[in-house]
Amino acid sequence: MQIVTATVEPCTQRLRDPSWKFARATVPQLEGHVLVLTDELGTRGLGYVHAIPAITTHGAGAQAALALLAPMLVGRRVDDLAALMEEIDAVLAFNPSVKAGIDMALHDLLARRLGVPVHVLLGGRLRDSVAQSRILPIKTPTEMAAKAADLAEEGYRQLKLKLSGDTSLDVARIAAVRDAAGPGVKLTLDPNQSYDAKQMMGAFARMERYDIALIEQPVPAADWNGLALLTRTLPVAIEADESAQTVQDVFRLVAERACDVINLKITKLGGLRRFMQAVRICEAGNVGCRVGAAFGPSLLQAMGMQAASVVRALPFACELSEHLHLLDDPFTTLAVDKGSIDVPRLAGCGVDFA
Repeated sequence: MQIVTATVEPCTQRLRDPSWKFARATVPQLEGHVLVLTDELGTRGLGYVHAIPAITTHGAGAQAALALLAPMLVGRRVDDLAALMEEIDAVLAFNPSVKAGIDMALHDLLARRLGVPVHVLLGGRLRDSVAQSRILPIKTPTEMAAKAADLAEEGYRQLKLKLSGDTSLDVARIAAVRDAAGPGVKLTLDPNQSYDAKQMMGAFARMERYDIALIEQPVPAADWNGLALLTRTLPVAIEADESAQTVQDVFRLVAERACDVINLKITKLGGLRRFMQAVRICEAGNVGCRVGAAFGPSLLQAMGMQAASVVRALPFACELSEHLHLLDDPFTTLAVDKGSIDVPRLAGCGVDFA
């Protein structure tokens, strides 16, 4: 099971909507990378390195980190996965999205060699499919409502609205989306840190009538006290996202009960091993988990599906169908049917180069 080559391929993807926007940035295209590991039998393992500057890292930064780390894998046994990842952590600080890509490729290669899906390496799946939530980027209330109606028609039972921090306009967006989507669709909100705690409390008094299920990271990532205040006082689930950058952050959030739910992402935490550590902490502390959106090709979403399938409870829909609004996907299809994705059963992550 020796790794004989480690190559990096660019993966640039356009968005169907080049004006796609959230509170901190506009995302016209993705500049990611694919790590391809090959063993002595020619088996390939694939990992995706997420590179959005406002979220993880810049594309050139990811490429530089891969140039340093990928050669460390050549000549090593893929079943030394844990030891390899510990060495990589010691060699380069931070860079979780790059480490996540390496971790994914190692898991994918090992699973393909063993002839099993990746979820078997994580303990085995607990579900056959995972319900999905779709994201509505910041636009006018009318535009967001039109998109919401289309997605509800496609079968999605949960939608997430990106908000801007302008209370009156955000309330208008929510009202329009609720009217368009109907009462049977759960609405969650994601201000992406654009509110402070007291502003969010006042805003929610105007938003509550539209039956909100969850609010994701309403306050700045460093405002743990504000996050905890909203968790204690608002009658809605409060989710940490940007506040949960590391496993250590997850531990603190759970220990302090600063939120009700934590948005877990393989790319943010540094790989599947760290993801599973975070899941177990949440489960032990009775804090909900959700596998959130990390934009990228079907390869990344298939890895997310493998991880989501082993989580004991998913009280809210996950966000692993956002590859549908990307173009130029070099991988085979990960299909969404009536708002859900079936857990891939093929060896490895479940997708390959098309």
